[in-house]
Amino acid sequence: MKSYIFPITLERDEDAWRAYVPGLEEKGAATWGQTKEEALRNIQEVAQMVIEVLIEDGEPLPPTVSISEQPMVAISVG
Repeated sequence: MKSYIFPITLERDEDAWRAYVPGLEEKGAATWGQTKEEALRNIQEVAQMVIEVLIEDGEPLPPTVSISEQPMVAISVG
């Protein structure tokens, strides 16, 4: 099992939150949520789908994505 770690950008829009993965946004790794928490949950699901497709297609991941050979958990507080 490998873990893929990448930064995300979270922006407040007028009445929603936009989340995306720089370097993967052009591949579809962007989403919205009514709350910050919803946007964070959504981007995790979307980013996983995008990374799985890139791996299946043999495409390289951008340098902003770190890969660990061990399972990991990310906790964001704030």
